[in-house]
Amino acid sequence: MDGTKRAPLKFSPYRIFDREQWAKLRADTPMTLVERDLEQVRGLIGDLSIDEVEQIYLPLSRLVNLYVAASQELHLVTNRFLGRKDQRVPFVIGIAGSVAVGKSTSARVLRALLARWADHPKVDLVTTDGFLLPNAELEERGIMNRKGFPESFDIGRLLHFMNGVKAGRENVSAPVYSHFHYDIVPGQEVVVNRPDILIVEGLNLLQPARLPRDGEAVPFVSDFLDFSIYIDADETVIENWYMSRFMKLRQTAFRDPAAYFHRYAALDHAQAEARALEIWRTINLKNLHENILPTRQRAGLIIRKNASHRTETVALRRI
Repeated sequence: MDGTKRAPLKFSPYRIFDREQWAKLRADTPMTLVERDLEQVRGLIGDLSIDEVEQIYLPLSRLVNLYVAASQELHLVTNRFLGRKDQRVPFVIGIAGSVAVGKSTSARVLRALLARWADHPKVDLVTTDGFLLPNAELEERGIMNRKGFPESFDIGRLLHFMNGVKAGRENVSAPVYSHFHYDIVPGQEVVVNRPDILIVEGLNLLQPARLPRDGEAVPFVSDFLDFSIYIDADETVIENWYMSRFMKLRQTAFRDPAAYFHRYAALDHAQAEARALEIWRTINLKNLHENILPTRQRAGLIIRKNASHRTETVALRRI
């Protein structure tokens, strides 16, 4: 670089659609979910409506269906070129974004919709929470207060899992995480067995690998994704969602003496709000600023939500 001040770039790698424009891209895709189905995929604070599914997630499922078909065709063409008959491998979708932004709900509803397409009925869902280091190890390393940051994950095991899935191996296992116990569940695993589509949901999915000094490959999770989605909202809005979720849990799951956060159930309302805000600002907001938000522009698609959990815009990366 010569140090010369340069004018900012005027173009965007994305096509931006408002809600109405995006909804029209549903075309003739039928609505395959009913209210009973939505009850099973909604988040704790009921952040999903029928309108949201029809106007945002149905067009998205149509887009992904087309991408999967194109990927399968490319796989066949490559095998034809190589003179091989390898089976097709799973199409992997990554869903990233902040704590409390609605990643899990988005992943569940997308899974439900995609599984109803005839060409790829087997759709699995895995969260990277299962690859967090156990609490005992986080405590030993002195990073319990950085849980959810990149260094708190067993990256080697996560990469091994992703590699096994994309290699088309049978029965690739992932650890199970309990939000109730706030820890990995010893001895429990979820097994992924050659799905048509795998959705992986997590905070730091879109982080790039560091540049190698010796030219050797340094893989990261994003290397294994065929398509990626970032769920976005103003940080003040996400803070309010986090606070609402915390206060609801205080009245429900936290009341169980076996819950990791049971001690917060005894706090009065003001004390609980103060503690929730402290956790958000010292851990989750810091992680958002340092590690999550900087990866937003690496996503293939960005869903931008308002304070009512209603999508305002969808940004689709130009190909």
